[in-house]
Amino acid sequence: MVWVYFDSSALVKRYSAEDGTEVVNELFRQLPIEQMSCAVIGILEIISVLVRKRNDGRLTPNLFAQAMIELNKEVVESEGFSVASVDDGLILSALDLITKHNINATDAIILRSCLNLQQVLKGQGSHMIFWSCDKRLLRAAQVEGVTIFDPEVGTKALLEVSLSDS
Repeated sequence: MVWVYFDSSALVKRYSAEDGTEVVNELFRQLPIEQMSCAVIGILEIISVLVRKRNDGRLTPNLFAQAMIELNKEVVESEGFSVASVDDGLILSALDLITKHNINATDAIILRSCLNLQQVLKGQGSHMIFWSCDKRLLRAAQVEGVTIFDPEVGTKALLEVSLSDS
């Protein structure tokens, strides 16, 4: 079974039209929401992006409100979507990733959370794909042995292949 772990840079495309939105929406059509995950801090980052877009006029108040309703329904309040908690232990275990990969603190926390889930899934015979649009974070994840997908450059055809190969 394949799982997708989202960085906020990829998941935000579900709630605000950007390059890659079409591919993210296609993933939501093809993969059960019960096989999707992100870190709780990623949800805060998504809301921050949506607020910034509302404030600078890229999202109308109505589109912002609709995006928040959808995010709450599909992720925050969903019983199916897996939201990984972030505690002090996770944060401390991410410290080495900052210097090893030259990534920021939030990205290190997200990558460590992703790696932890990958380890659990491997034990269950499942496979995980990390979705992000952050090139540095994608490189770090790949070095750590994680399968990656960038919806800004990935196509629906590549999505099909990634889901069938897993």
